[in-house]
Amino acid sequence: MNTTSGMQARVRALLPALFVVAAGFAWGSPPAELVKGKGGVDDPKGAGAVSSGVALPAPPPVTGNRKAPVASWGKPLPYPILIADRRNNRLLEVTPDKRIVWEFPSPNLTVYSGNEDVNFSEDGRRLAVSEEDNYDVHIVDYEKRELVWTYGVPEKKGAAKGFLNYPDDAHLLPDGKFLTADIRNCRVLIIDPASNEIATQWGKPGDCRHDPPGRLAYPNGATPLENGDILVSEIRDAWISRITREGKVVWSVKAPNIRYPSDAFPTVDGKNVIVADFVKPGRVVIFDPATRKVIWQYDAKSGDEMLDHPSLARELPGTGDVIVADDLRHRVVVIDRATRKIVWQYGVTDTPGHKPGYLFYPDGFDLDVYRDWRPAARQ
Repeated sequence: MNTTSGMQARVRALLPALFVVAAGFAWGSPPAELVKGKGGVDDPKGAGAVSSGVALPAPPPVTGNRKAPVASWGKPLPYPILIADRRNNRLLEVTPDKRIVWEFPSPNLTVYSGNEDVNFSEDGRRLAVSEEDNYDVHIVDYEKRELVWTYGVPEKKGAAKGFLNYPDDAHLLPDGKFLTADIRNCRVLIIDPASNEIATQWGKPGDCRHDPPGRLAYPNGATPLENGDILVSEIRDAWISRITREGKVVWSVKAPNIRYPSDAFPTVDGKNVIVADFVKPGRVVIFDPATRKVIWQYDAKSGDEMLDHPSLARELPGTGDVIVADDLRHRVVVIDRATRKIVWQYGVTDTPGHKPGYLFYPDGFDLDVYRDWRPAARQ
């Protein structure tokens, strides 16, 4: 080999490494938690398309809504919960008395796998689903149990039109548009399912600094508020911002006592913010965004009460208690606000499974306030 051809060969060999370095400078180094899956934990594809095997009843009609929900079951859990059972590749609805009443196993593992957040549409008839490590988001028809829309290219990440890169969180807005946080593209998107066009984009790929709405530092939560504003959580430095639909920042603060904010939500009265800390031991904090004062905190350090990478926490209507997706302990729990004790649980602690009573990395949930699943109402 002559000197010229040898040099060319060495340059060709170095090109992939040079590209990675250049990309790192362009994108900015991601937080350490994002380097290895979500939160620095292993993120395997999971157990395949898994069903519980339970015979399911027909869903009752929609008779409630978010402002006027169906009759409450009271404490410890006022309504059934729809769970994104991530590593079982299914959606699972469980009543407060722990009956499985609705289920959607993956129809196709290439197209649909690893669902990690799920939320009802305003009318309770459709579901918004995000799949971080499948790089896509979906709409599921609840009553038909059908996948009816997808955005993103399954198993292919990207920043070009039609692509996503770790989309986290999923909501259908009242006008029918789809809201998601595209983490590694450092942007929040509002997508029009009718045209598959991006209607709104905050942040941009390659610029992962905190300066909302033009720049976002790895956003992993985008939650719509009752008045149309959106609550955005950013992983780097634990920023949480309230932004109007038009893109005006109402406020932007660092969440107190939080290392890795996951999917901030408003409290039931809309005055405060509740957010999970996706670490081990995990934490849940309720704080006043005006003062950053901590109103309530849960941070058990050991034993059955400890959380391990909780990804979502919400305040329950009526009781004020807190429901949490405790991902790596494979359970969803309700924590009594006053005693800070777990008073309800679905899933067997530290034991993944798919049979009734078990979950495998439950990563998201929503309350079904739309249908009356109480046994007496079914008679």
